[in-house]
Amino acid sequence: MSPVSSSPDALRIPVITIDGPTASGKGTIAQRVADHLGWHALDSGALYRLTALALQRAGDDGQDEALAARLARALDVRFQGERILMGGQDVAGLIRHEAVGNLASEVAALPAVRAALLERQRDFRQAPGLVADGRDMGSVVFPDADLKIFLDADVEIRAHRRHKQLSGKGISANLDDLLSDLRARDARDRGRAHAPLVAAAGAITIDSSRLGIDDVVQQVLGLWSARGPA
Repeated sequence: MSPVSSSPDALRIPVITIDGPTASGKGTIAQRVADHLGWHALDSGALYRLTALALQRAGDDGQDEALAARLARALDVRFQGERILMGGQDVAGLIRHEAVGNLASEVAALPAVRAALLERQRDFRQAPGLVADGRDMGSVVFPDADLKIFLDADVEIRAHRRHKQLSGKGISANLDDLLSDLRARDARDRGRAHAPLVAAAGAITIDSSRLGIDDVVQQVLGLWSARGPA
């Protein structure tokens, strides 16, 4: 495993990590916390989804680990607000399709892909600070993070949230299929040999099953205010 950063200055830049299973709300929470603090945000899952989309376009189903790693290293990606540009094309909507998400979960279990994306994720650590969400932000990517959150929620509630999210974007989805997919992805993410989904050492678990987005955001900001530098 490579060091967290080759730059001593980067180690002084504060980081808040928010890890958790699919559809726990971590992406929305991370972005809102970052906006409130005036920090950068990293949606690490988007990098794996982009790799999965690149694999789909290459006609591969994720079985060729070497190809997946090459595509991950070569991703031509830029994040512009809600737009995600890959090769100049806005693919923010495309990578949210369930087929891409399911393939991304499989690709994320490949050690070569995780290694290829590790330093790219760490490069997001820029002043004045970073809020990073994903599966292993606090355990692997930023183990020295100033505040680590593990955001969880009941799988049935997460399925309903994902269904509502997709429907709001005009994407057709079956609730039972979503529930089945989430359970399979949870098992895959938690059971993989490399960087499994677990609460990082020192992480604070927040169950968002019965909490609104604003409630969770305020909890995270309160924890940062109590722990972080002035």
